[in-house]
Amino acid sequence: MAKLQPVRGTHDLLPEEARRHRHIVETGLSVSGRYGFGEIETPIFEFTEVFERPLGEATDVVTKEMYTFTDRGGEQLTLRPEGTASVCRALISGGLTQSLPAKFYYQGPMFRYERPQKGRMRQFHQIGIELLGAAEPQADIEVIACGADILDAIGVLDRTTLELNTLGDTESRRAYRGALVEYFSGHRDALSEDSLRRLEVNPLRILDSKDEGDRRLIKDAPSFDDHLNAASKDFFGAVTQGLDALGVRFVRNPHLVRGFDYYCHTAFEFVTDALGAQGTVMAGGRYDGLVETLGGPAIPGVGWAAGIERLSLLAEGIADPVRPIAIVPVGPNGETEALRLSHRLRRAGFTIEHGYSGNLGKRLKRATKLSARAAVILGEDELARGMVQLRDLDAGAQDEVPLDRIEESLARLR
Repeated sequence: MAKLQPVRGTHDLLPEEARRHRHIVETGLSVSGRYGFGEIETPIFEFTEVFERPLGEATDVVTKEMYTFTDRGGEQLTLRPEGTASVCRALISGGLTQSLPAKFYYQGPMFRYERPQKGRMRQFHQIGIELLGAAEPQADIEVIACGADILDAIGVLDRTTLELNTLGDTESRRAYRGALVEYFSGHRDALSEDSLRRLEVNPLRILDSKDEGDRRLIKDAPSFDDHLNAASKDFFGAVTQGLDALGVRFVRNPHLVRGFDYYCHTAFEFVTDALGAQGTVMAGGRYDGLVETLGGPAIPGVGWAAGIERLSLLAEGIADPVRPIAIVPVGPNGETEALRLSHRLRRAGFTIEHGYSGNLGKRLKRATKLSARAAVILGEDELARGMVQLRDLDAGAQDEVPLDRIEESLARLR
């Protein structure tokens, strides 16, 4: 048992990290709530086709990274690798397609079999929002602005850059795809193995390659802007004008892509250079064909997801935990009164640490280690007179105060 450890790529959320984690989740819930997003929670595993159909059987996520298994009933299930497909499935199976637009905020664990590194785990956690049923560019603006406000509330916005691109509509993507296939087909010998595979399946993903040889080819690849039709240009212009109007700063990244056919128009990422190679903290875009891919009606959608672990590494200004009050009985007769007093003070809203054993010195030492704000010492002589000793552990001062008015005395120390 001495060598028993968490499974590789997983980790325990111990109290301090769990507190930071919870702060990000609750901040996201609070800010997105002001935008009208309601909380949704989907199961952590789904029928495998929920992810295979929209993500595509040839993608790395499906072929290499999904945790898929057959349960005892013979059903093929998958631990969710991302949240969007699950939310869209819930929209369909929950009968919500007649109540649009629908706005959802989610949070929870995701699972991908990847090489663990800083900011990337096999079980990781995300927050995300999805706006379904709105085809207008105003929806994209609102989703991006909500993300920026959440990052600002967490204290990381000023250390990120919003990268923005347009993927155009179906007509524009089809024309650009053809141009890319023609260009890269003439350089097959110089493409990486992954990009050769992508050339046949989703050539836009080549633009996102990190391979040095691919990067040299990408510099001279056809420009997407040259293949955008008027409607796509107008849509992207409305998005950028809206962000400008809200003061949401961005930079254009023409190589920012989403490789699946259901993605269109807006694609964006908030990136940082403070986390090494794992620079993306929030990413999203418009996916007008996803619900239809899952068997539902043609419902447009736009959203984003953000990694909680990465945000936790960057987050600032998280409030310290409430400092407790230590209850310290002296002598056996004080133990019962200490229990009563602890219960009374907790019900009054105070955080109480009740030492379970040890003499006065040991209990006060433990109180200091726990960063207690004060100690209430219950001596037998004082209790007989209806009094207790209240020690200010910051100032070192100690006074005798009435037991029946201890709440007032503690409130003055807050």
